[in-house]
Amino acid sequence: MKLVKMSLAAAVLLGASAFAVDNIKVSGDAKVYYNTNNADYTGTDGNTHSGMFDKEASAADTALRIGVTGDLLKGVSFGATGYAVSTLGLENNLVNNTWTGAHGAPVANGSSFGAAVDDKSWMSEMWIAATLGKTTAKVGRMELDTPLAFSESWSVAKNTFDAAVLINQDLPDTTLVGAWVGKGNGVNALGAAEVYLEGVFSLAPGDLEGAAGGYNNLAAVGIDGIMGSGAKFGTFMNKGAYAVAAVNNSFKPLTAQAWYYNVGNVADAYWLQADINCQMVKGLSIGGQYANMDPKGKLDAALNTLSLSQKDSDAYAVKLAYEGVENLKVSAAYSETDKDGVLKIANVATNNLGTAQSKLYTEAWWNYGYVGAAGAESYNLTAEYNAGVAKVGVYFTDVDVKPTGATETTDMTEVAVTVSKSFGALDATLAYISTDADDQNEDINNQGQRYDTIQAYLTLNF
Repeated sequence: MKLVKMSLAAAVLLGASAFAVDNIKVSGDAKVYYNTNNADYTGTDGNTHSGMFDKEASAADTALRIGVTGDLLKGVSFGATGYAVSTLGLENNLVNNTWTGAHGAPVANGSSFGAAVDDKSWMSEMWIAATLGKTTAKVGRMELDTPLAFSESWSVAKNTFDAAVLINQDLPDTTLVGAWVGKGNGVNALGAAEVYLEGVFSLAPGDLEGAAGGYNNLAAVGIDGIMGSGAKFGTFMNKGAYAVAAVNNSFKPLTAQAWYYNVGNVADAYWLQADINCQMVKGLSIGGQYANMDPKGKLDAALNTLSLSQKDSDAYAVKLAYEGVENLKVSAAYSETDKDGVLKIANVATNNLGTAQSKLYTEAWWNYGYVGAAGAESYNLTAEYNAGVAKVGVYFTDVDVKPTGATETTDMTEVAVTVSKSFGALDATLAYISTDADDQNEDINNQGQRYDTIQAYLTLNF
């Protein structure tokens, strides 16, 4: 008997044909990402080295994504997406690090050159949606895009959620959203409090942030810090989370949105945002944001046990953007967080206490985890220009962080320059990043030293 190997897309299509599924669409992409810098590292000889393109200072990954959508019945649709990630043997040859933590923890391979990492594949989406009138319900595994719980799309693979979402648009110019999130495969640093309560860690006051890892115990091994080990799905936070929202643009130049989150046994959170296109100056827009995160339940109990006086996290941000010149977009943003917060005003699904991405206007291009931290005062300037032959972006972010109890201010300054070009179905981006942070690339005197990073992104769309 011959064994026939079948692709994921072909298998899904074959199964769909038996049920007369209509409007089948297959899409996907193949990615190769590379990162290197000249920050100091400790070599195998025990000495400190620094070298751009050294394998000890570099990371690389490849990812294949295939997605299928279709209609089961009138008003009923489905979607499925599969991911596969592999270093293609680059680890310990050209690079020592992976990009995504989905590979899982390193495994011994009997080689004197070091450990290898596992290749991984998983279903990142598998949902069904039904629409009746102006109401749509979507249930299953899916991407989410909400201000405080979302799939981060900048890395080689996205985190996703097992969730149920209900959207209604019966009210004029208004979208109402209700959601339940039960599981996720992002690194969940809020689980550090759970681990503490279970007695696995013995934390001293101030160590909560350092206990990043996740409710499913293993931290990501990749440089992005997004995906839990092996891309495995675990309970979201402690008991899942509810979210409700209203988005309104009855006044056409203005889009206003309000979100409330009930993260079971962990926190209540709010996000308010308004963005308006200025009617007096064509191309000018103004935005404002306010967010609050209030620990409760077991997380609150853990903070009390650790004798941490900090609790609520608050932040506000403002932004001016101008697109009145052809092919040019520029913006300036400012944000500030209160000094007493514990949780960061950032994604609660991907290592909130570490380097989770924030939806605040001031978020850096690469160095996440600063603008949403307690006691952060942040500035961001952005300019993007389509020169025809390529798209060029210049991004400047400066953050000063000094929470309650800190004796010194932590400063992070980032300058990023990107050049992007599409060659048919192939998208290519080169990025240069200058990072000067007090808590990165520290010397023997614990003083941060500026360093440079070069990145290359290749994405083949199909």
